Amino acid sequence: MIIIDRRSLLVTGILGIAGLALPGFAQTPNVAALRGFTHSVASGEPGPDTMLLWTRYVPADGGTAELKVEVAETPDFARIAAGGVMITGPWRDHTVKVTVDGLKPATRYHYRFVAPDGSFSPVGLTRTLPEGATPSFKAAIFSCSNLPYGYFNAYGHAAARDDIDLSIHLGDYFYEYAPDGYAPPGGPVGGRVPLPPSEILSLADYRLRYASYRADPDLQELHRVKPMIVQWDDHESANDSWEGGAQNHQPNEGDWSLRKAAAVQAYREWMPVSDEPWKAYDIGTLATLFRTETRLLARTAQPDVAPLFRDADPVAALTKFRDGAWMDPGMTMLGTTQESWLAHAMARSVKAGQRWQVVGFGTIMGEQRAPAEAIGWLKPDAPARSRNYVESGIMAAKVGLPSNFDNWGGYPAARKRFLASAQTAGANLVVITGDSHNAWAFDLGNDGKPAGVEFAGQAVTSPGYESAAAADPKAMAAALVKASGELKWCDVSRRGYMALTLTPDRVTNDWLFVDTVKARSTNASVGHTATVTRGRNVMA
Repeated sequence: MIIIDRRSLLVTGILGIAGLALPGFAQTPNVAALRGFTHSVASGEPGPDTMLLWTRYVPADGGTAELKVEVAETPDFARIAAGGVMITGPWRDHTVKVTVDGLKPATRYHYRFVAPDGSFSPVGLTRTLPEGATPSFKAAIFSCSNLPYGYFNAYGHAAARDDIDLSIHLGDYFYEYAPDGYAPPGGPVGGRVPLPPSEILSLADYRLRYASYRADPDLQELHRVKPMIVQWDDHESANDSWEGGAQNHQPNEGDWSLRKAAAVQAYREWMPVSDEPWKAYDIGTLATLFRTETRLLARTAQPDVAPLFRDADPVAALTKFRDGAWMDPGMTMLGTTQESWLAHAMARSVKAGQRWQVVGFGTIMGEQRAPAEAIGWLKPDAPARSRNYVESGIMAAKVGLPSNFDNWGGYPAARKRFLASAQTAGANLVVITGDSHNAWAFDLGNDGKPAGVEFAGQAVTSPGYESAAAADPKAMAAALVKASGELKWCDVSRRGYMALTLTPDRVTNDWLFVDTVKARSTNASVGHTATVTRGRNVMA
């Protein structure tokens, strides 16, 4: 068994445990000797004539290196279509991000990095966004990838598909917990224990956790062959994070602002993303896709409803909260600057003739309420926190409150502002979300009128309702749909990803479910399909 010495990794800055897969690694006496391209390549921030390209390279002396990137339409790189250079070093964990220009729209490109010693990175594949009239475009959508819970088969399945133009990750790319802090009761599946072997708090910790996750072969392959638009949710920093703190950040863990800054820095180093906090991408004339930020920059603290359930008259306390503090217009997920930007950007998209406005959020927007029978779903040995969550949700539902206050359910005034801005703009709104680990389809309404649809994706591996429940998943889904007015369909037991297909007059979303996450597998199938026709803002 090879033991990875975390101290040697941190002291030398060699965080790329993907080196375990390199030929000859077993003969390397110390992991600190790893050099070269440690984590393959990735691409992101696509445009019709531009692309951001990523790699990580550690030179022999562990210091500074200048890397060149080459882009070509053919795998032999006979004619270089574009390129660029960048100097990297330990101050940015040896990561490299080069944005190249002068590309052609809707074109597949090969790219590679060249090191100072003449060595090459693996060859990546990417595709620019279309320009002008576009008959169809397909994106694979992911969220919630917990390494100990299983294999990233959803990534591998999507990477092997030729019909996927773009990948989108809506957050929880990794989890910040110690290996035993959020893992299966029987221990990590297949020995998939992320580094470091503790909760991550410092910049070195966050860098190492990225290095650990990015060593996964299926995630690495997805990055290598598809461009990715990515945004964070909470676990890239800490559970239930907001501007001023997080549920999983305690006073003895230091200053939250320092931890937040470390999380943001490592994210921007390791992910193929620009430093822009939010951004719009035009997909030909089909759609504008909006990348948003709803966690660290402006979100106000989630409503603390726990004391209400301990009140002598909890129903009265909840009712008072529903009619008062819950509707506070100061409660925000986006902040006023981003709210204004998004409202104006959607209006510009509509005015420009874009057929669809697709907005990615980290957490669910649609109405979710707990049915009374949910308490009977729990396993006899379900953890107390699961029982408390269900009981609280049932009580909240009795007075018309949602079951989750960490998603848009805790920010109804902000939700109303967003949906009203979409209605005012005349948007054909498609909201895509992650976070919940389960699969959902909602018709979103505002002031009694349709405002758009929401397709919420299941986790890549993280467990959902089924982890604490013993009931039939189909019966659970039917009860949830009945209890939640906007909810039209859900699946509460399977993992996978979504595949969204845009056409000028119709958007179709497939929820693909993998056969298992307990073993590596390439098998997945469509479990449900939902469709929205342009001009309707409700599912067909």
